[in-house]
Amino acid sequence: MVRVPLVLRVPVAGWNRIRRAPGSLARYYRSLRPQPAAELAPQPHPWLRALGMVAVVLLGTWLGLLIVGNVRVPVGPVNTTMTLRPSLGGGTKINISPLGALRLDSHEAPVRLDVNVDQLDPVRAQALVDHPERISGLQQEITADVEHGTFDLAVRSGVAVVAGATALGLAVYRRPRRALTAGGLALVLLTASGATAYATWNPKSVLEPKFSGLLSSAPSLVGNARSIVTEFDVYQKELARLVTNVTKLYDVTSTLPAYEPDPTTIRVLHVSDIHLNPAGWKIIASLVRQYDINVIVDSGDTMDHGTAAENAFLDPIADLGAPYIWVRGNHDSRTTQRYLEHMKNVHVLDDGRAITIAGLRFAGIGDPQFTPDRSVAPGGDRAEELAGARLASALRDQKAAGKPVDVAIAHEPTAARQTDGEVPLVLAGHLHHEEMEIMKYGTRLRIEGSTGGSGLRAVEHQYPAPIEASILYLDRNTRRLQAWDEIRLGGLGQTTAEVSRHLAKENRPGLAPSPGATSPSPTPRGPSGTTPSRSAGTPSRSAGTPSRSAGTPSPSAGTPSPSAAGSNRSGAPLTPGVP
Repeated sequence: MVRVPLVLRVPVAGWNRIRRAPGSLARYYRSLRPQPAAELAPQPHPWLRALGMVAVVLLGTWLGLLIVGNVRVPVGPVNTTMTLRPSLGGGTKINISPLGALRLDSHEAPVRLDVNVDQLDPVRAQALVDHPERISGLQQEITADVEHGTFDLAVRSGVAVVAGATALGLAVYRRPRRALTAGGLALVLLTASGATAYATWNPKSVLEPKFSGLLSSAPSLVGNARSIVTEFDVYQKELARLVTNVTKLYDVTSTLPAYEPDPTTIRVLHVSDIHLNPAGWKIIASLVRQYDINVIVDSGDTMDHGTAAENAFLDPIADLGAPYIWVRGNHDSRTTQRYLEHMKNVHVLDDGRAITIAGLRFAGIGDPQFTPDRSVAPGGDRAEELAGARLASALRDQKAAGKPVDVAIAHEPTAARQTDGEVPLVLAGHLHHEEMEIMKYGTRLRIEGSTGGSGLRAVEHQYPAPIEASILYLDRNTRRLQAWDEIRLGGLGQTTAEVSRHLAKENRPGLAPSPGATSPSPTPRGPSGTTPSRSAGTPSRSAGTPSRSAGTPSPSAGTPSPSAAGSNRSGAPLTPGVP
């Protein structure tokens, strides 16, 4: 018998099911296990993500600038360090340690340029101090140094902000793409800030610096007030002068240079509202020495109660070193006035009396009210307006006599406003804070703060009132205001000092003097040949007094001008001559 092998044929599909059986069985049993509940991961809100990116960009930018965003630049004989810093106000800050700092309103952008004066090249510095005429050769060199340093700073700052924002973005997000996005946004931010600074760049800001630091350094560092005419290189000249002043302050002899006032300017120290503060006399004496003051004007309220017992407080006036012009305030009595009338070097002005001192003609009137006397009802603004009208009448009389007044003085601004159009400049006080205003008919009103820090009133508020005074620079030829320095000292218990330079708008480069100006005491008429008059109750001007000329814009009455940017509508041109 022949054996035949038995061959079982299994279909392919079945064989595949057999091979996959173990896996299917495993999946089946896994499916029997309880499944975890499905949860969605919370996604941050788009605004929150954007806010987080902004925070990373800003913080990274600041860190980058802080760590590596500075360059060392020689500017003439001075070695400096330039740095960009985030700032809301922009501008430039020049740190001159240990003397203080200068602030310039050079631009408006969210970045500030900090310049630290590190040291001098002794050889070049001594040569400049010994030969100040070499400043003319420094102009091009210093300007080129500043431009080169600014370019290097821009490049280095760009690298710094990109590196800082990228590094911080990588640390926060741990994703290269987001980190690079942060770096790119930081570069865009810096570029936009630079473009804004370029668009708002004001090279003439060197003409109006603000100094804070040692008061004794202010005259030498800020320099003389100077009349600027239309010059293309004014920025170079003023920048060179600033570097020269800093160089002098860092002289190898370690002594401050002597302040050299320009002979074409008359320097008037305006003080007011001393209110029995003995520190006021020391400050005034220091300013007289530092600025070589020609005449001091006190617009009243030297006392608090005006009693004879207070008269001894006035004795230091005789030794201040400059003529002292005084008008009575509402806290000064007739007793006070009589005491001062017999004091050496003091000139009391009242009832429109005029006097010529240091080449300027002054006229003034005392306050008609005496506040400490409670037995008399106060006259209020009406009394002040009548006093101002008497002063205006006296000014017209002086002009008719061929002796026009250059500066009028009254204690109350209400009285001072009545002289509008009769005098180029009127000084007042009473308000205990500084103001500058060009009134409707062209007279410039200067209101002084309290040179005594409001006296005993300094302790009535949370912060002590500051001690304020100002230096007025008048041209010796035209007898018009060229510039002024606002001096602000920390009040009771404080030691800060700030000096802010301001130029009258007429003196700024590129601006022509008022049309038709021919003399220091002009008499332009209105369009119809007549002189405009004030409202009812206010005396009208006689023919020949200054008024608005046809086609010349005039600010509205009572419009304040904090920066004193305004035109001299009294008609006199401001000729160059202040250094």
